[in-house]
Amino acid sequence: MTDDRTDPLNVAPGAPHDSLLSESLSYVIGLGFALVLTGVSFWVASTSVLWGPGVAVGLVVLAIAQMGVHLVFFLHITSGPDNANNVLALAFGVLIVFLVMIGTIWIMAHLAANMGPSEALMNLQMQH
Repeated sequence: MTDDRTDPLNVAPGAPHDSLLSESLSYVIGLGFALVLTGVSFWVASTSVLWGPGVAVGLVVLAIAQMGVHLVFFLHITSGPDNANNVLALAFGVLIVFLVMIGTIWIMAHLAANMGPSEALMNLQMQH
């Protein structure tokens, strides 16, 4: 039987690497996936082959795949028990970003509704 630790190229994406060769190869593979997904995204956005409403769905799917590649190959987020803190920190960061986005949209919507010109001012302008 062969031991998986002796082969530097037989390391799962996101797992700790024992050698510089396997770590570099992991980054190069991640870069390749990221470049391919970016190229396909540009193609999807500029082609007329796809049905119009399907372009947005395709871009969302490719964006989620791009996030997955970045999480696994560059941020080394895996499902291992030693990565529980990393996953919790990532989930907390996503929660904070979501709350900031929703709060900003909510505030802007209420400002747009409440900061418009008053009806008395509009009537005054119409009289002149």
